[in-house]
Amino acid sequence: MYRRTELFIDGRWTAPSTDAVIEVVSPHTEQVIGHTPAAAAVDVDCAVTAARTAFDRGPWPRVDPAERIAAVERLAGAYKQRRAEMAELISAEIGAPIAFAKRVQAQLPLMAMAAFTKVAAEYPWSESRPGFYGKDIRVTRQPVGVAAAIVPWNMPQFLIVGKVVPALLAGCTVVVKPAPEAALDALLFAEIVAAADLPPGVVNVVTGDRDTGAHLVAHPGVEKVSFTGSTGAGRQVAMSCAEGLKQVTLELGGKSAAIVLADADPAATATAIRMASLANSGQVCNALSRVLVPASRATEFVGALEAELAGLSVGDPSDPATEIGPLVAHRQQARVREYIEDGQRQGARLVLGGSSMPEGTDRGWYVRPTLFADADNSMRIAREEIFGPVLTVIGYRDEAEAVDIANDSDYGLAGAVFTADSDHGQAIAARVRAGSFGVNEGYIMDPLAPYGGVKASGFGREFGREGLDGYVVSQSISQAIGA
Repeated sequence: MYRRTELFIDGRWTAPSTDAVIEVVSPHTEQVIGHTPAAAAVDVDCAVTAARTAFDRGPWPRVDPAERIAAVERLAGAYKQRRAEMAELISAEIGAPIAFAKRVQAQLPLMAMAAFTKVAAEYPWSESRPGFYGKDIRVTRQPVGVAAAIVPWNMPQFLIVGKVVPALLAGCTVVVKPAPEAALDALLFAEIVAAADLPPGVVNVVTGDRDTGAHLVAHPGVEKVSFTGSTGAGRQVAMSCAEGLKQVTLELGGKSAAIVLADADPAATATAIRMASLANSGQVCNALSRVLVPASRATEFVGALEAELAGLSVGDPSDPATEIGPLVAHRQQARVREYIEDGQRQGARLVLGGSSMPEGTDRGWYVRPTLFADADNSMRIAREEIFGPVLTVIGYRDEAEAVDIANDSDYGLAGAVFTADSDHGQAIAARVRAGSFGVNEGYIMDPLAPYGGVKASGFGREFGREGLDGYVVSQSISQAIGA
């Protein structure tokens, strides 16, 4: 049992104002495995005050960027020492297969930190340019202020690092609010922050429910909000930020399409789509959940996908052989099952899987890997984000129709094209409205590349230089001629 009784505020462990707790439940056993504090509004106020004081009066925003880079490098060193512990904790919390947790969940944060320090070392913190009137203009990039990082449960550490580290490098101070399902690993991250010896108040971590997050977003002491989560919640965050005239980055839902061209290899394509769509048991926002195949070769591509999915090992996430674990919560299991049943009612052909429990399991929030064929893009399973191990295959007549189907979505987060001609794949990618795209791969998030969506998938970018841009404001300084 993991028992956490304190919040991390102003560089020290602090007792919460109430006895309210969050119960963290194992998706595999359905048993409580830990408790964390449920922060009240007054606790959020204390965290924001600490961040505000550290920004307004502390050294952090004013030190040389090289010192902030060195601090993030210390953070990476402290994180590396505990990454195995982090992987096991994430697996226990959200049901991520332990092999995936070790290889991806606990490793990507280190890659992201290395990428951001590289970006920061090359970043134009100050530059001069000639002004229109003949005088020199100096443009500096200054930290935006106190940032709120609202993080979901599916890739918790990667997304914490993706928000906190660029904010730190820019000179901001931060208050982190994790999802309740992944509250334990956020407090372990706070321990790592403490070991990195950052100034008090620069990073604060408060655990709580939706009301906790809403109070943080609306807090007048916060100047920037970075939110990753559902589109519905993102709309509420955007409205709150508009009311407070705050800068905001929203990375929201997706319904990404894999456009499979007629010259693609069925087996290789099926493997790539499986890796891109069913990682973390399908609980990733950029999953290639719509698979668009030429109608003339649909039987081949559907057969290859069926063979790929049928061989997946489903079960205990602590088993290194497990490839598909449980979904994060009972509500998520019920939601995914309802989509599967609705797909059948609407006329899609169930090729594999379904809403029943996987063979050999009698507990846990599992859903079998599920494949639909003969679907239409108007069906709910093709239009709404399911967030589970469900793929929907849609046939098309020609490439123009394939692009039209890919773009016929409320979302625009990611996508991919599979073809023997990579130059042609690049041309197809340019026609699809998506923030990120892969050619002959399921889109792999590169921490040196900007990541984010269009349409209902949000706005703003994380990672790459653009991720650092989101935490700075420019200041122009001009000098009169002859002065």
